[in-house]
Amino acid sequence: MRKITADYICPVDQAPIPNGVVVVDENGLILSLDTGESHDPASLEYHHGIIVPGFVNTHCHLELSHMKGRVHTGTGLLPFLQNVVKFREIPMEEILDAIEKADQYMYDAGIVAVGDISNKLDTAAVKAKSKLRYYTFVEMFDFMQNDRADSTFAQYEAVFQGQSEHHGNRKSRVPHAPYTVSEKLFRLIREANGDADQTISIHNQETTHEDELFLLRSGGFIDFYNSFGIPFEAFEATGQNSIYYAMAHLNPALRTLFVHNTMSGPADIRAAQQWSARVYWATCANANLYIENRLPHYQHFLDENARLTIGTDSLTSNWQLSVLDEMKAIAKYQSYVPFDTLLRWATLNGAEALGFEADLGSITPGKTPGLNLITHTEGLRITQEAQVKRL
Repeated sequence: MRKITADYICPVDQAPIPNGVVVVDENGLILSLDTGESHDPASLEYHHGIIVPGFVNTHCHLELSHMKGRVHTGTGLLPFLQNVVKFREIPMEEILDAIEKADQYMYDAGIVAVGDISNKLDTAAVKAKSKLRYYTFVEMFDFMQNDRADSTFAQYEAVFQGQSEHHGNRKSRVPHAPYTVSEKLFRLIREANGDADQTISIHNQETTHEDELFLLRSGGFIDFYNSFGIPFEAFEATGQNSIYYAMAHLNPALRTLFVHNTMSGPADIRAAQQWSARVYWATCANANLYIENRLPHYQHFLDENARLTIGTDSLTSNWQLSVLDEMKAIAKYQSYVPFDTLLRWATLNGAEALGFEADLGSITPGKTPGLNLITHTEGLRITQEAQVKRL
């Protein structure tokens, strides 16, 4: 049994406790949480900084870990996607080694659970033995070609069946993005998932071109599809932003994790919140900066009481897989977001979005959330020099 104290303990589900004490057993189970006056000082393990729960990374592409540094920054989403497609012939040993190292890196960075996009089975073996808990989103896309929906679904169903649910891992079938999934493939995914207690993830409004496509049938996606020889003549604009097409074909009874949301405005956020009470919004700040040199306007989400979560995206589009570094980026560029709000995005909201809140996300007796120490802080504020250490 350990009795751990620090300048502050931030349980997340209650107010921060100055000089608090968290008591954990040898398996990391939280036994109690109180103040230092209740304990013999000689029995305490002292730290300087802020103790917080383990982080939850709700959006990652672990299978792309071998792509670190291979794609230029600042190109915009469409050139970025075209560049990613070019890198096909990578030795499998290199891919698997990068996956294993990235998994360990996230563990060392204080992450306890990951919502991970998978198009292949490359990550399955690592997830089966990882110290992290994974929610695998088996992502499907048919480039909006209804005639390809059945074969596409069969291809990805094999990936779904091969993903492990051992050690608390979970999985579901998900659509990639509004601009890559036909109505028929949406239906096949929806019917296969049913109404089970699941989370659905979908990339959303990451670039202005996405809304232009659905509003006016214009923008860069027309040339993007043509460059790959994909027929797109049958596509008809809906006259609404892309998120409305997604909502029309998703199941509002499931938890829905909209990812990136760089261009999401107040009306989009409000419509989604009204569409379902189980909506979450994953933000990947550094990936947005890496690809498009822009961030979502977080005040829009705060104004609508939206439940944000934090993701890292992949090493294709980020310099590292660190939730703390995502928090630091948001604090640097939109510093009006309070620390306690950022922390909730990084922990409890993420755990709830993935259905892991019974064990993770807050320092609550009966949970095993993992404990992180954030150092180089100024009171209840992280600095750009802040670091994280697992306790």
